[in-house]
Amino acid sequence: MKINFKIAFGILGLLLLVGIFVLGFLNSQMQTIYQANQSFSIIDRNNNIIFSQKNTKGNYAPYLDSVPDNFKNALLQKEDKYFYWHFGFNFLGISQVALNKIGLSQRQGSSTITQQLAKTILSKENQRTLSNKFKEAFYTLALETFNSKEKILQMYINSVYFGNQLQGLKSASYGYFNSNPENLTPEQINQLLLTINSPTNSNPSKDYQKNLSNFLDSNKPILELTSYLKSNITKDIKISIDNELNNKIREIVLQNIEILKTKKAKNASVIVLSLPSNQILSMIGSPDPSSNSDGYQINMAQVPRQIGSTVKPFIYLLGFEKGMRPYTLIDDREYKYSTEDGYSIYPTNSDNKYRGLITAHYGLSNSINTLAVKALEFVGLDNFTNFLIKKLNYTPPQAIGQYQIGIALGSLEMSLLDLAHYSSIFPKQGMLNELELFDDKNLNEIYFPYTNKEVSQKAYVELINKILSDRKTSIDQFGAKSDLNLQSQNYALKTGTTLDFRDSWIVGYTPDFLVAVWVGNADNSATDGVSGQIGAGKIWNQIMQLMLASNYNLNSKFDFKDIIEFLPRDKAGKNINNIQYGLIEDNFEYAQNIIINQDNELILNPHDNDVFAFDQNSKLFLQAKESVIWKIKSLESKTWQTIGTGTKVEFTPKEKGDYQITASSSKQSQTILVHFILQP
Repeated sequence: MKINFKIAFGILGLLLLVGIFVLGFLNSQMQTIYQANQSFSIIDRNNNIIFSQKNTKGNYAPYLDSVPDNFKNALLQKEDKYFYWHFGFNFLGISQVALNKIGLSQRQGSSTITQQLAKTILSKENQRTLSNKFKEAFYTLALETFNSKEKILQMYINSVYFGNQLQGLKSASYGYFNSNPENLTPEQINQLLLTINSPTNSNPSKDYQKNLSNFLDSNKPILELTSYLKSNITKDIKISIDNELNNKIREIVLQNIEILKTKKAKNASVIVLSLPSNQILSMIGSPDPSSNSDGYQINMAQVPRQIGSTVKPFIYLLGFEKGMRPYTLIDDREYKYSTEDGYSIYPTNSDNKYRGLITAHYGLSNSINTLAVKALEFVGLDNFTNFLIKKLNYTPPQAIGQYQIGIALGSLEMSLLDLAHYSSIFPKQGMLNELELFDDKNLNEIYFPYTNKEVSQKAYVELINKILSDRKTSIDQFGAKSDLNLQSQNYALKTGTTLDFRDSWIVGYTPDFLVAVWVGNADNSATDGVSGQIGAGKIWNQIMQLMLASNYNLNSKFDFKDIIEFLPRDKAGKNINNIQYGLIEDNFEYAQNIIINQDNELILNPHDNDVFAFDQNSKLFLQAKESVIWKIKSLESKTWQTIGTGTKVEFTPKEKGDYQITASSSKQSQTILVHFILQP
């Protein structure tokens, strides 16, 4: 019979094409399974694994992109000496195994690395039937046909099981030895190679149990990051967190909270930023996320809370833009403000004292409430809220109008993360840039919308930094010795405390980094007198010392090039305070008196429409800002009664009712109405 070679070659070619197609399909299957078995990881700025998801097999399997030469050479020597010379099958080894069956060889196994990889990917390691072996042979051919030897080695080393939920060299290196695979010693490599053939019985866990426990614990979901990542991770994510630093800071938080619990403060959170990049170096939302008590499962770094006096630098910043200066004089006394709801507010200072005329510098340094309210009044509530929303991109948790002048008294709400972000404008000389957590810019912009703008001119920010870095002027409120004082002179800070000591805050910074701390309770319950200084301040102090001793401290200095010194005096020419600071082109006298000159109130006490309880011992103390003639009359009477002259006099009402009070000086006069009522 004559052979038609064209047909024969055609059939042979067709079979070859079908074979290549089948092998290509099998390889595609293998690649799909291989990729699905990868544990996607969160990696810190130093390339350390912070967290890995378990794969479908329940193992931790972060993949290596390249194979370390030392491990590869040792592996080939032990498992497959002829790996680079065969096409997936070691026929010499197979013949030796056959001879072993009849007692002529000591060889026990003949599987090549490629065959072992096929078995591992197909999860058929323990099912050694003839049918499975036949299938694995085709998958082995597929791997060899469509992948380089280096790719096969990489897939094998990422897929091999080392016991204790550790799949692949990367997880085994960290899990057993807490080491990067590149840094494994020959002894450690040998231990891992012995593990391959018996991962359950021969793994190094007995000698390295502590490392294994730490690795498995570190792979628990991370509260602060999983609250961001709303869906499962689908690729490796590199973040700006320094995991070693983060762990040290969490330990500081936990140690201090154990002490602060005696004062009914159970929760704390911390944000540390690297400057000027705004990269998040540390984010602590809970002292112990593994605990289910005391709200420790809540990331308090992202929960809005009242921020207390940490808002004051922003108020003063806008005041300086409008013409105030650190040497501007403001009268620290009782003021009355009416809310839109008709309620009256009388701002008080934390020590319940009034100091008379003091400078804005002194007021911000010592967190004087009355001065903050007057500064906000000078700035204008609408102007300040526009600054928050339009310049800082602040989103209030409730309608911004509801805060009113309570903003200056600490009622404004925001998260610690937002407060740290907005406060970065001070060490960054007025620039607001987006926060950075993710190395992937697209992912970062999802969680931190792009911001890159100047929100205030550098000169005004310098004035704020000068005040907040002055620890001497703040001695009145915070003392000469406190946790706010560091050995370094190159830092600035602002504390905050809210009503009933529910929140303790501090934001401090150098030009190189920023540390923000909150202390309180997740259920918003009051603490036992934990102020910003003794609560958040203690934690902040230890973190600042840690940062000052770290590589993140570049010893950069604050820039005060636009500032000059003034020695403020009152209208009589008397020195009022120590040296103060302003800008080069200042009109000193104008800026010094800019708020006093706008204060048209002649009567300082009482206030218009004040209400007092009436009884037989009722007395009313009248006070004016200069010597005046005091007159008073009841609304039921048509006769004015002169009751005295001077800045202070005393009035005793004879009956309940409404009284008009007039104070007259040579320059002006003012009339107010007060009410005496019987107590119910």
